[in-house]
Amino acid sequence: MSYETPALLEFLEQKNISLKSLIHCALEMFVPHPGVETEEKAVEMLREEFLDVLSDVNVSILEVAAFRAQEDAEKGLIPGLTQERFRGRPGPVADEVLGIAIASYIGGTKAVFEYVRFDQAKPGILKKLGSITNDAIGALVAGVSSNVYTRATKNAQAKQ
Repeated sequence: MSYETPALLEFLEQKNISLKSLIHCALEMFVPHPGVETEEKAVEMLREEFLDVLSDVNVSILEVAAFRAQEDAEKGLIPGLTQERFRGRPGPVADEVLGIAIASYIGGTKAVFEYVRFDQAKPGILKKLGSITNDAIGALVAGVSSNVYTRATKNAQAKQ
């Protein structure tokens, strides 16, 4: 299948987040499921699902908002958010709320569960991102992963 590069992927590539790094992040948490038993099959399905999700303008808005918020927080431009609070404990929870919104939009409750797994483990590219952007990208990867598992399981059951 041939795809045009989604505009959101171009945006993410400017932030040093490639499709390959997103797939690698998902694979670090890979659990074989019916219909997606191997990493090779997972890569194929993840690539297709990422390209589809990255083409959704609503996902673009949420992801870009997270990157803008990260940049503004780092510059001290968010009203009332001191650098100590931004970098300390307890920090703001809006990044988690944004992650939940992204995961939920992409894949519903199953994706929110997957988001929690990714948020706790911080696999791959997530370790290199800021506190707001790692939640947004983690939610993106979790939503895509959840959709892949759900689709694969449904397809495997339909073949039985």
